[in-house]
Amino acid sequence: MATSDPRVFFAAERTLLAWVRSGLTVMALGFVVARFGLFLALLSPSIDTAASEPHSHWTSSTLGIALVVLGVIVILGALQNHRAYVRSLPPRDCPALPRPWLSSLLALAVALIGLALALYLAVA
Repeated sequence: MATSDPRVFFAAERTLLAWVRSGLTVMALGFVVARFGLFLALLSPSIDTAASEPHSHWTSSTLGIALVVLGVIVILGALQNHRAYVRSLPPRDCPALPRPWLSSLLALAVALIGLALALYLAVA
């Protein structure tokens, strides 16, 4: 009979958190890209502000929103993969934790914040 090895479970937890960190980084990059168009609009000098039409940087906004949504998809995919993997572990490898749902809650919260950010970028 094999002894329990909780290191397998904790390695899966660390992997999930690494994917959450990566998804969060992609979302932050998306926010920066979306706001880069606004930065360029503020820097561009206008000789006649009344006659010139406003600058539309829809490409940076669209790409930024797409990156934010990609970050959300990465986090949700990692959460689904993590949950499927943990379900496949034998019960002896899963330690008794006081709050086993905490990492899932973290991933869902970051994903929901990412969706709210994408909505904000789309509307603003």
